[in-house]
Amino acid sequence: MRVSFIVPGLLLAAFLALLAPAAPALARYGAVPRPADHPLNILLAGVTPKYPPSAVWPYPAAPEDFSGLTDTIMLAQVYPDGRVKLLSVPRDSWVEIPGVGMSKINASNPRGGPELLMETVGDLTGLTVDGYALLSLHAARAMTDAAGGVTVEVKQPMRYDDDAGKLHINLQPGTQQLNGEQMEGFLRFRKDRLGDIGRVARQQQFVAAFSDQMKRPLNWWRWPVVAGALNANTKSNLRRDEVGALLAAALHGPKVNTYLVPGNFGAHGTWAVDRPALEELIAQEFSGEGSGRAQSSSGGDAAPAASLNTDMSITILNVGAPAGSAGRLAEQLRGQGFSRVNVGNGEGTVPVTQFQGPEAAQVQRRLGFGEADPTPNPDGSDLVIRLGADVPQP
Repeated sequence: MRVSFIVPGLLLAAFLALLAPAAPALARYGAVPRPADHPLNILLAGVTPKYPPSAVWPYPAAPEDFSGLTDTIMLAQVYPDGRVKLLSVPRDSWVEIPGVGMSKINASNPRGGPELLMETVGDLTGLTVDGYALLSLHAARAMTDAAGGVTVEVKQPMRYDDDAGKLHINLQPGTQQLNGEQMEGFLRFRKDRLGDIGRVARQQQFVAAFSDQMKRPLNWWRWPVVAGALNANTKSNLRRDEVGALLAAALHGPKVNTYLVPGNFGAHGTWAVDRPALEELIAQEFSGEGSGRAQSSSGGDAAPAASLNTDMSITILNVGAPAGSAGRLAEQLRGQGFSRVNVGNGEGTVPVTQFQGPEAAQVQRRLGFGEADPTPNPDGSDLVIRLGADVPQP
């Protein structure tokens, strides 16, 4: 008889031990999964650390108060069925900050807190932002370790040392499981040709890999640990009903599509937003009425061949094509099932469109123009398409 009481007791103790890391989050929100009747627009922003003016090298960061510059800015549109559309806003985007004037968007948080950042992103996109979550510098590190490591493809050698900031990056190319410290370096690395835009691509790569890993049944037991790590590194204004809606969506297994605010490299290290292209992207993909990509026939093009990886990250740079060509090609690829397509403007001259990446030849043959180069890209994208004057026009 005693065994019948001991076994359930041990199971209860094990269950409570499993939930223990999530206890602060549960006490903070106390939310239960409850689907919303509409998509939620949640602002996610990574905050850079601040250092005391009197600090001596190698200086420690000041205690996190979430008032620093935002190094990472993403607007997540979360649907009740688990779809997530993630719009990355380059931190150097040159925008109008209400009450401040024209500035880089990452100055919004120091000037007026997350509320001003929400307002600025809302004005930029024309979307209502429902809430925010600010993440500390070490959020990605803590979440990666809580998940037991995250597997990503490192596309180029990454080597960088900053003794003062205690940042040391030493990664070699290849698909590999990174621990938290390595992942932090992977996400912060900026020494490539695309600078911050290349870093945005790696941020999107991490989100997709983390989501795919955590929705596997064998990893469900890690969710309480991840929730605890996230709660310890986050400042948020999300209400209980919004957290409940996010939990309900997560139960479906997040299906993430990523996008980048269209634009070009501007003066003094800024990102000049392409307003017409952004308005078109918002209207087609973030209207709240469902995914335009899933419903588009893109002029009747056939679906991509089964051997083609539609989850690859693609960057389209308009170098020598007529205005609007990059956006039209992006919509064509999304209509064929490619979910990770970013658009921008490139530099230099390209008389003939260049497809660069291991699967360049397959995509080039499917589209029917340009030249293929199978060498990997150093900027983090699986495929980079540099558009020339040979791009077919409608």
